[in-house]
Amino acid sequence: MGWTIGVDVGGTFTDFYAANDETGIFHVGKTSSTPSNPADAILNGLVALCGQYEIPMDKINRLSHGTTVGTNALIQRTGSTVALITTKGFRDLLEIGRQTRPHMYDLQKDHPTPLVDREHRIELRERIGAAGEIVHAPDAKDIAAAVDKAIESGAAACAIGFLFAFRNPEHEQQVAAVLRERAPHIAVSMSSEVQPEFREYERLSTTVLNAYLQPVMWHYLETLEHGVAERAPNAILGISQSSGGLMSPHRSRELPVRTALSGPAAGTVGAAHVARQTDRRNVITLDVGGTSADVALIRDFKIDIAFDRDVAGFPIRLPCVDVETVGAGGGSIAWFDRDGLLKVGPISAGADPGPACYGKGGDRPTVTDANILLGRLSSRGLLDGDMGLDVPLSQAVFKPLSEKLGFTNERTAHGVLGIMVANMVRTIRIISVERGHDPRDFVLMPFGGAGPLHARDVAISLGITEMVIPSAPGIVCAQGLLVSDLKEDFVVSRRFALDEAGTSTLASSVTELSASALQWFDAEKAPLESRNLDLVVDARYAGQNFELAVPVVSGATIEQSDLPDFASLHAAFCAAHETAYGYASEEDPIEIVNVRLSASAKLHEEGARSASDGDLAVPQPRETRLVFFDAEKSVEAKVYSRADLKPGHSIVGPAIFEQLDTTTLLYPGDVAKVTPDGHLIIQIDANAGESA
Repeated sequence: MGWTIGVDVGGTFTDFYAANDETGIFHVGKTSSTPSNPADAILNGLVALCGQYEIPMDKINRLSHGTTVGTNALIQRTGSTVALITTKGFRDLLEIGRQTRPHMYDLQKDHPTPLVDREHRIELRERIGAAGEIVHAPDAKDIAAAVDKAIESGAAACAIGFLFAFRNPEHEQQVAAVLRERAPHIAVSMSSEVQPEFREYERLSTTVLNAYLQPVMWHYLETLEHGVAERAPNAILGISQSSGGLMSPHRSRELPVRTALSGPAAGTVGAAHVARQTDRRNVITLDVGGTSADVALIRDFKIDIAFDRDVAGFPIRLPCVDVETVGAGGGSIAWFDRDGLLKVGPISAGADPGPACYGKGGDRPTVTDANILLGRLSSRGLLDGDMGLDVPLSQAVFKPLSEKLGFTNERTAHGVLGIMVANMVRTIRIISVERGHDPRDFVLMPFGGAGPLHARDVAISLGITEMVIPSAPGIVCAQGLLVSDLKEDFVVSRRFALDEAGTSTLASSVTELSASALQWFDAEKAPLESRNLDLVVDARYAGQNFELAVPVVSGATIEQSDLPDFASLHAAFCAAHETAYGYASEEDPIEIVNVRLSASAKLHEEGARSASDGDLAVPQPRETRLVFFDAEKSVEAKVYSRADLKPGHSIVGPAIFEQLDTTTLLYPGDVAKVTPDGHLIIQIDANAGESA
């Protein structure tokens, strides 16, 4: 019996989700992260998990890993020194950027300082035309001089980004060949390989970020590969990327920028897996951690993808899971602004010192302190009692707030949670209402360490009547890694009209992309029976600045005969435009600017489902305690161990479910049912009012 393991590295904890490939049995684990060398926590935690649950390490077939190394390097500016070789006249493009301010109402706030010092930005006299034609070929002496400057800069990596290289990479390839020959120790990133798309600023920024991360990720992934090979010799290592799929360690070393948002992406993939298990096609995810909350939309079991994101203030032009983030988490601090109003977040107590109740020196009121004052968290502590919480400390830090407001501690705490909920609701509206989707048509799926504590109030505010709580909410990101597909994205930038003549250009582009996808499938040894292709075009009305992604066709293979006709494509774009903007024109000309092909191969096979043993008697609660579900009074709630709940069990609130990775609230009148996979389906009392 083989095992598949997902490992998600967070700032505080490293999470493990291990599943048996045949029986479907799973185990979860947590260990403290080791920021100085994240590989230590992975390798040590892997050994501990396998020892605790008697998993033979030689029976591990696959280990999938979500990494924050690249993200942290960008946030903390701890990447490598980078040189840039670019087209003459475009040396300052990184600073010119776009005519947008990072903060609308702060005239002093500037964009982050470029990762390449100006003296290390090297110009080369070359030019490719918009159609890919060579306007001016670079001279060999000029190339040699540019390479000399890159070597003399002392850079550990070099980014190469030329104008219109996405149409013709010849000049970038010439420079890269000379640089690799003369300085093999310098990592090289070419824009034509990182992301061959139009919009030179975003393409150049993404290429520079990739170069900045290459030496850091190269060393880290090599260390991890060797460590895994020694301990689990039969395990295939996969690295999560921002688009929600896995790639090989070799590909990750070449394109580390693709891992910049792998954590939120893995969580959304895990949520989509739970959605399929519970047959909930449309889901809003709510991933609440210690510092922030991530929200995303799943429609028809599919995850929305965006192509323009910012990481640490730097634009990235790559396929990424479309996630919105707000500074609302368990460590979010309650504070009074200069206007005298109470705010919650985005300032966070973090993991150290953390909330006051941790007893590690925290002296400011946080969301976690509010939850313990309301009885929603047990004084026994977190991690199933292994991490104690000090209630008097929470009472002490909330007292100044309560006195200023003239409220009791409990009412103040309830108000703090209400502000946090309002922040999360506003963020969910961005990905739903503002994009033409009614939240009432969706199920809410909370996860993360704090998601199930606050989700019910979010659901009430949005008019949602059903929630799905995964079996291991705090480990969903690790579970998402376990069920992720092998994935690669291909793109060609070609601007052509969406008309009868344009369909032939589309067909030729698809032929080119399909050939690249087939080569990738073969190189990765992807199983033939699980291969899939998704074709998407980026289209817009002629004259518009930005385009919409329009799905075209999917299948194991895509031939020219599979492509829809002009009329169908035209109708699909108009429908997408109507959804996004509330209107569409049937007469205005439409143009396509990018053709995208996403290649994936399913690696995970669903194991056997748990079955009810016939005993559906509700288990005995471990205790009862007074809990404030509203601001006025407390009620006695039964406290259950989540591990005691079996498929088929049904419980009516008020109740609390405690487990290693989170606490779930069941409000009075709400009903929780356990699915065959161990998830909770909570039906919200339709007569309930807003509770926060």
